[in-house]
Amino acid sequence: MNRIEISSLTEPGVELFSTLTEAQLRNRLEPEKGILIAESPKVIDVALHAGYEPLALLCEQRHIEGDAAGIISRCGDIPVYTGSRELLAQLTGYTLTRGVLCAMRRKPALSVEEVCQGARRVVVIDGVVDTTNIGAIFRASAALGIDGVLLTRNSCDPLNRRAIRVSMGSVFLVPWTWLDQPAGSLRSLGFKTMAMALTDKSIALDDERLKNEPRLAIIMGTEGDGLPQEHIDDADYVVRIPMSHGVDSLNVAAAAAVAFWELCK
Repeated sequence: MNRIEISSLTEPGVELFSTLTEAQLRNRLEPEKGILIAESPKVIDVALHAGYEPLALLCEQRHIEGDAAGIISRCGDIPVYTGSRELLAQLTGYTLTRGVLCAMRRKPALSVEEVCQGARRVVVIDGVVDTTNIGAIFRASAALGIDGVLLTRNSCDPLNRRAIRVSMGSVFLVPWTWLDQPAGSLRSLGFKTMAMALTDKSIALDDERLKNEPRLAIIMGTEGDGLPQEHIDDADYVVRIPMSHGVDSLNVAAAAAVAFWELCK
């Protein structure tokens, strides 16, 4: 183990975990050199199984021989920066979940065609910026049978630290990429599109036509305003979730889970 005790916030090497912003970690200019931060032994383990390359660990002293021991042994001879719980909280700005963070190399982005190859059900995430919602949608995608995730560029990065943690590592399990063309472009890959929106022409989520579609792209909109009208107008189907007590909408992550359950089973 390459254990490095730190005693200050300016130790060389720890800037991966402290001073770099999410945009800098992502490295927009050179994505192949980008870095992500995975948090907690369970999430780091999922990333390692998915083939992500570990670069460095930040671990509370008490977890080196405890919760993080298995992760440390699997990561080989990478730096393991360690210090007191209080010092690491000052360094990162938050208390570490289960006492360990891992800086990992991002993988090259997939193409839309690669994500959609062989897929029956994909979700298009349009303009969703809340990290908790992104993480929850990925967790539901993995659990309920979504084959791939496509995100518009104005959505939150799925490899944001908090999104990764909320997803419990599911962002490493479901193929995903950025979608730079309108969702309607997926028709060229054999998909019908369905926009989740409450309109006069919306059909119910349990409509048999949806279940019988061999390839379906489920389009989910922003937390507040929902989908832009042009996306709704262009969709092959506009779909609502039947609700009670006059409730007209759900949080986007909750709505996604309901839709995935109904359309993937």
